[in-house]
Amino acid sequence: MTTQEVGSPRKRKEDARLLTGRTQWTDNLSRPGTLHVMFLRSPMAHARITRIDVSGARGLPGVVAAFSGQDFEAEQGSLPCAWPRSGDTVVPDHPPMAVSEVRYVGEAVACVVATDRYRAADAMEAIEVDYEQLPAVLDMNEALGDSAAKVHESGNRAFTFRSTSGDLEAAFRDAPVVIDRTFVQQRLIPSAMEPRAVLCDTDGDMITMWTSTQIPHILRTMLALVTGVAEHKLRVVAPDVGGGFGSKLQVTAEEVLCLLLARRLGRPVKWAESRTEGNLTVHHGRDQIQHLRLAADSDGRIRGLQVELLADMGAYLVLLTPAVPLLGAQMFNAIYKMDAYEFACTGVFTTKMPTDAYRGAGRPEATFGIERMMDELAAELRMDPLEVRRRNWIRHDEFPFTTISGLTYDSGNYEAATDRAMALFGYDKLRAEQNDRRDRGDPVQLGIGVSTYTEMCGLGPSRWFGSNNAGAGGWEHGSVRVLPTGKVEVVTGSSPHGQGHVTAWSQIVADALGVPFEDVTVLHGDTAISPKGLDTYGSRSLTIGGIAVLKACDKVRDKARKLAAHLLECSPDDLEFEAGAFKVRGTESQTTIQELALAAFAAHNLPDGVEARLDSDVTFDPENFSFPHGTHLCAVEVDTETGMVKIRSYVAVDDVGKVVNPLIVDGQLHGGIAQGVAQALFEEAVYDADGNLLTATMADYLLPSAADLPDFALDRTESPATSNPLGVKGVGEAGTIASTPAVVNAVVDALRPRGVNDVQMPCTPERVWRALEGAGQ
Repeated sequence: MTTQEVGSPRKRKEDARLLTGRTQWTDNLSRPGTLHVMFLRSPMAHARITRIDVSGARGLPGVVAAFSGQDFEAEQGSLPCAWPRSGDTVVPDHPPMAVSEVRYVGEAVACVVATDRYRAADAMEAIEVDYEQLPAVLDMNEALGDSAAKVHESGNRAFTFRSTSGDLEAAFRDAPVVIDRTFVQQRLIPSAMEPRAVLCDTDGDMITMWTSTQIPHILRTMLALVTGVAEHKLRVVAPDVGGGFGSKLQVTAEEVLCLLLARRLGRPVKWAESRTEGNLTVHHGRDQIQHLRLAADSDGRIRGLQVELLADMGAYLVLLTPAVPLLGAQMFNAIYKMDAYEFACTGVFTTKMPTDAYRGAGRPEATFGIERMMDELAAELRMDPLEVRRRNWIRHDEFPFTTISGLTYDSGNYEAATDRAMALFGYDKLRAEQNDRRDRGDPVQLGIGVSTYTEMCGLGPSRWFGSNNAGAGGWEHGSVRVLPTGKVEVVTGSSPHGQGHVTAWSQIVADALGVPFEDVTVLHGDTAISPKGLDTYGSRSLTIGGIAVLKACDKVRDKARKLAAHLLECSPDDLEFEAGAFKVRGTESQTTIQELALAAFAAHNLPDGVEARLDSDVTFDPENFSFPHGTHLCAVEVDTETGMVKIRSYVAVDDVGKVVNPLIVDGQLHGGIAQGVAQALFEEAVYDADGNLLTATMADYLLPSAADLPDFALDRTESPATSNPLGVKGVGEAGTIASTPAVVNAVVDALRPRGVNDVQMPCTPERVWRALEGAGQ
């Protein structure tokens, strides 16, 4: 394959339309006679519903219908959990609209359908609900106590998962160094640019749903299973989707209820959330207590690692809830070699919004834990944090390498990425400045943070999913159609929400078929157009969806080769393909892919067994995950008198294998780093003692703006993946995974001479100041 397009920094095809407002977000759409639904939500974290009366709303102006959960009890089913990875997982019933009991603030208890959303909102005031308040369950440690109130009759333990490799007891026995730390991963609220919205319409026995989702194909199947609607009578469309970060990797209560309402009323029904509604009811992320113990020799070599997690599930297990913390089971060991490793995780039910996948999904949590421990080990040994990492990481000449947790890393070069990052960062010069400030007792201290990460992404091999009790595999589908005029249509099962699939897929196809970049169009996100797919999450789009498209191009060329050989009266083996044309070796005879597409369409002179089309499709299932890696370095200035943290410089050198489009890669890293920095310094979902979310608005939940972030200095090394023909690796979550520990390590590094060895995230000025006060300065 020639590579004139792959590797080129093409501006995205999508952007002209997206940036000028010529878009089709779900909330922009309307159907004739559309009705609008608003949901009445529980003001209590835990309560029995003793009475509910919606009749007062039904007679108000513009109101078409009002319903309680009891009205849908027989048909609403239970929202699905598709990955109960641990065999002992308890999956409680989860009605989309509560019937008899509510378990978090924001759970829907009734709805009003009206001619516009404002009348629906006004009419909700007329609904009467009586509650019998029950104790809120908020603290994970308390929830596991014998006297704790129960979120569900089965109790508050969702599962307990444990895996061990090597002899942990021997690793810790007589170890010269043992580090024991507890870290808290605070709860986060995904905040996509586009709030969620759903529009559902019926046409006879056909139902079409437009929804702001990352997973139209998975959603279609799950809606059929939950509601009993025949899958072939259901079409799901993800139009323009304004970001997701995992928050739209879900089968939501609102999607199920809009479908049921449209079917019952026989009219289109639409719902669009407010920001407050979103903060309450978009699934949350992270929320772990991590207890880590690390044993090492006096020279810094790691002997063993023990991980004990408590993971807050929230009130229910939604689509991937119990699997998310367990994705870290293979990642706490990271890029490091060790003799023994134990991972244990207990999932805990609380009366909060359920948690689920949020950018990185279990892997940022794991990377944070091990990278913090590596800095703690370095501090204990009075060793440079990069040196202790060098003594433990997998060398570039050791790949492929099977880790202590059982994954086989196919390629990488941690030395090259780190050397490049140190040079860009001016590492030695900054360390000298840091020492000078410490010697002078400067009230503004300099901290230097390190994060040398890897991740398992490109989710993933179907056999691995099967062996880990997932509801489905990790294949992806791609189709390539060469039209009679020589233009190319690509149909992909990947469903973009900002990643630039249309541009990147066009570049791959342009090179593979030798056609102009402008002659390729990409169709996606509609199950009537793209009927097969497993959608977009886990940095899988390029490494699986893009490879499916590439392999479909291979099949197109194979078909075209047979036809070209027939028309040129030669053996297929005598043909070489270059720049979009088949040429007979040693002659001037040739024919282009466009000419062959027209010849196939005309079908006047086809060889036996050749169809009248060049169209081809492929379902690709990867043999392994992809393992991007990199080194992120962060310098912060911490004012020890006020606790204020300012990022002075940030360098990221990432290895994502072969790069299809450098602009897209840089954009993914910018956004990912911003989200990781946000966790380190700004964001936290906070509940009060009664289970009320105190950060339900943008005024209370602090998101950083561009003014809060530094310029990021980015560079790359390249270790091509061996598990796919393009050599590509995932990039969508890399920045988020790497950046949080880099920033927190920098903050702690600035404060360590004053007795501080941890600051709980987010590292706000108040928390930094209190950490200093607690350490006695």
